Amino acid sequence: MTFHPQIIEKDGKKEFVVLPYEEFLQIQEALEDFEDLKELRKEKEETKDLLTTPLDKVAKDLNL
Repeated sequence: MTFHPQIIEKDGKKEFVVLPYEEFLQIQEALEDFEDLKELRKEKEETKDLLTTPLDKVAKDLNL
């Protein structure tokens, strides 16, 4: 991804960033993906010791 931010200063200090809307949407989507990944990793860690059943056994038990 390549971004084209415009930085606006106030009193010589960086105050605001302006992005093209499409670039903003790309950043927003990447952040949402990152949050989803963090949640998935958290759930995986919390459930790692739970008893599981292989999918093929579940399918056989359900006559699929």
